[in-house]
Amino acid sequence: MIRSILSVGGWTLVSRVTGFARDVVMAAVMGAGPVADAFVVAFRLPNHFRAIFGEGAFNTAFVPSYASLEEAGATGAARLFADRVFTLMLIVQLVLLNVALPLMPWVVQALAPGFEEGGERFTLAVALTRITFPYLLFMTLVTLLSGILNAHRRFAVAAGAPVLLNLSMLAALAVSFLFPNAAYAAAWGVAVSGVLQFGLLWWGCRRAGVMPTVAVPRSDPALRKFFRVLGPAVVGSAGFQIAAFADTIIASWLPTGAVSALYYADRLYQLPFGVIAIAAGTVLLPEMSRRIAAGDAAGAHAAQNRAAGFSLALSAPFTVAFLTIPGLIMAALFQRGAFSAEDAARAAGVLAAYGLALPAVVLVRSAVASFYARQDTKTPLYASLTAIAVNVALKLWLTGSYGVTGLALATAVSQWVNLVILVVLATRRGWSEPRRALGLTVLGVVLACCALAGVAVFGQPVAEALVPALSHGREIAVLALLGIAGAGVYGGLLLGLLHLFGLRLRRA
Repeated sequence: MIRSILSVGGWTLVSRVTGFARDVVMAAVMGAGPVADAFVVAFRLPNHFRAIFGEGAFNTAFVPSYASLEEAGATGAARLFADRVFTLMLIVQLVLLNVALPLMPWVVQALAPGFEEGGERFTLAVALTRITFPYLLFMTLVTLLSGILNAHRRFAVAAGAPVLLNLSMLAALAVSFLFPNAAYAAAWGVAVSGVLQFGLLWWGCRRAGVMPTVAVPRSDPALRKFFRVLGPAVVGSAGFQIAAFADTIIASWLPTGAVSALYYADRLYQLPFGVIAIAAGTVLLPEMSRRIAAGDAAGAHAAQNRAAGFSLALSAPFTVAFLTIPGLIMAALFQRGAFSAEDAARAAGVLAAYGLALPAVVLVRSAVASFYARQDTKTPLYASLTAIAVNVALKLWLTGSYGVTGLALATAVSQWVNLVILVVLATRRGWSEPRRALGLTVLGVVLACCALAGVAVFGQPVAEALVPALSHGREIAVLALLGIAGAGVYGGLLLGLLHLFGLRLRRA
């Protein structure tokens, strides 16, 4: 299983690296002003819906059902089930697209009410969102095809598809002089990437012999069970996205640049989340589903513990970096061109607050598998609704004192609330079984993180003294030195502690 996580994580890392290159170019070209704010709204809207109805809800409802049919040897039934779900998703997305496009001014007004109607940001956001919204249609189908491939333990194609989004946007930005402004170029890059990603997944499924076709969506026990699971899963998966919607809505009322600060900090926060947490969750859910369907609950719990420990060990250094040197990170990565020192400082506060959320967000992906693998989507729904209530209440309270940083702080607290609820309920039901090895892994990670924090705090002045004054790139050089030193200290100490505890990573 660890080998599969590394495979998915490796491709996701390529996606995040190319995504980082995309964001650096965007920051330099668009900065963090009204044009960037308008594009962020246009980019986030289809992505919010994709995450709610596609990646989150669909995977948790579809993968266990499809995997259980395959595990029972009902290959024909699994294929028919996939065909019917594919047809229904295509119909729903076509209807949604035709309804949303003419109503886009009202949609943008709901998402960003702080944008003055008729103003520059509002008008541009409406035009850009009409370009990016069809991306949702293709990405919803991509999610379905990814779920089918993942159920057959074919992870690479689905994990590599998001790279096409970044390459498409970079190509569009390279010829931005052909468009009214860079935001239009980036928006068309998003739209084109949806077609490219669907084409790649279509090829992957055809090659594997599992490409679904259009079929009459007749009701049967498998389809009815899918929808019973899907309903709560939609609401449960919406938790994080509702918080993101609330972030955009509240930030639109804050001074210009707040929406962009959230976006750039979120992009760095999403790096470990996407590379590690999503990779672990993608592999863990079908693994636990198959083991539970085969009656091997102990094996499912062991897989969950390995995924949780592995995810925490890889993501913890990012938490330390976001909390100790957020200003250096934002300045080194984005401060150039139209992205000013003031923009970097604003985004750094948001990044530090997101650092508090990162361990919880990473572990939630493993914790929620206890329920989704048993096709229980209601319990995560209740946990998510509780976290949403805490999140929104804290956003309204903290924004007045901390501005845009308060939005990220509220997200951090709510993610920990969500994690605690899931872990307590799963343990009480016997659906999760944390063992000694996981506890020792957590202890080793904490001790290694303490050493890493010391390197970041006390090493920064040393690194700055070693790097000469440069007109460009000094912050990058300082960050690189700290990264190399920190990686050596953290990795060496953690591996030494795990060896001392008698633990080792399993690649099975």
